[in-house]
Order: sequence, then structure tokens, then C-alpha cells
Amino acid sequence: MPADQPKSFWEHLEVLRWVIIRILLVTAALAMVIFMCKETVFTRIVMAPCRGDFATYRLLCRMAEWTGVASLCPSLQQVSVININLAAQLMVHISTSCCLALLAAFPYIVAEGWHFLRPALYERERRILLRGCVACTLLFFAGVVLSYFLIFPLTLNFLGNYQVSPDVVNQLSLNSYISSLIGLTLSTGAVFEMPVAAYCLARTGVLTYAMLARARKVAVVVCLILAAIITPSTDVFTLMVVALPVYLLYELSLLVVRRAEATKE
Repeated sequence: MPADQPKSFWEHLEVLRWVIIRILLVTAALAMVIFMCKETVFTRIVMAPCRGDFATYRLLCRMAEWTGVASLCPSLQQVSVININLAAQLMVHISTSCCLALLAAFPYIVAEGWHFLRPALYERERRILLRGCVACTLLFFAGVVLSYFLIFPLTLNFLGNYQVSPDVVNQLSLNSYISSLIGLTLSTGAVFEMPVAAYCLARTGVLTYAMLARARKVAVVVCLILAAIITPSTDVFTLMVVALPVYLLYELSLLVVRRAEATKE
């Protein structure tokens, strides 16, 4: 057993209470810092995909020049975001600051969880959990980065230019823009945890390598459908750019499950 001094139930509960308090304090401090950096956070980060000079749009336009495929260059110039509620901008400022603070505090939250569970584990279990925590953090932020720089800009480019009639001008509400950005970014980060979830299910015997291997063709179709839903564009390049990372996650999950089955033996 671990050499740490055994604790009673109430002592463990007290430790957990302080873990939660530290997480809340760190998150609140980050939220205050983000709230005070309004100009930098909103103008340069949150609202940046609305402008035609966003890094992703510039890169795609350069690729269009190199390849001669003009459709690669987004036609988005400037998305008009408006506010129609009196207190909406203040509430969006507060809520967005809190969401970004949780995002920034994610590694700290994972580290606190690791330190809380560590004394109850054997040495081998500690190594497995530590690798899992690192993998969770890296995969989550990989999904966040992919969503912010690729998936959300492509979705915004398509929907921001889509019109049922030339008489209807697209003007996004602030709440709609922020909720779409945060929702898509966090959901993509969650999807990128697929290999970790596959490993846990494989260790418990719920998932096997043979099951995933048989479902590979179905996975290809599902990835294409998800990509079509996320970026409802008629551009094949855009569809593949979104579908490919999701399918690579599936293949990574296959390798992880096979590794988990090998370690069990």
C-alpha cells in the first residue's frame, strides 16, 4: 500500500474541500485578470475571427494562390455583430471571462485532481493516472486550438455569408456569436478526449480493439457526417480539413485500445 499516512473519511472530505476552494480561488483570480484585459481579450482574441485579416483566412488565401483553387480563399470580409439588449454586453463580458478563466485553469484543475487521488493509488496506478492527466490536458487544448483556428472560422465564414435572399442582411447578435464560439470550442475539446475515454473503456473490458476495427468504415462515414454538420459548406477541402482530425483521433483510439489490451495480458 502507499506509504502515505491513512486518513479517515472526514479528513479526506476536508482535503477535498480545500481542493475545491483552491480551484475556485485560482479560477476567480484568472477571471478578474481576463475581465480587466477587455480590449486585448475581446478585440484581439474573441472577436478576431469576425475580421477578414484573421490568420486562418490569410493562410487559406495564400494556399488558394499557390494551388490556383480560388474557392479556398474565404469570402468573409467583416461579420457585423450587434447588441440588442441593454445589459447584454456586460453579462457577456462577465460570462466570457468566467469561461476563459475555466479554460485557462484547466491544467491546474487536472493537477489538483491528480494530487488528491495520488495517495490512494499504488505506484503503477500513479504512473497510469499521471499519463492520463497529461494526455487529457494536451488533447483538450489541441481540440480548443483546432476549433478556434480552423473549425469555428470556417463555420463562421460559411454561415456569415449564407443568404436565403439578397434582401436579408446577416447581422449576428452578440449572444449568438459568443455562445457559438464557446460551445463549439469546448465541444471540440471534449471530442478530442476520445482516446482517453477509449483507454478507460478498454481497461474495464467494455471496449475491444476488434470492436473498433470492425467499425472503421462506419467511423469514416460518421466523421464525414459530423464534419458536414460542423461546417455546412459545399467545399470538399473544408469538409476534409474538419473530418481528417476527427478520424485520426479514431485511429489513435485504436492504437490506445490495443496498447491497453496488451498491458492487461
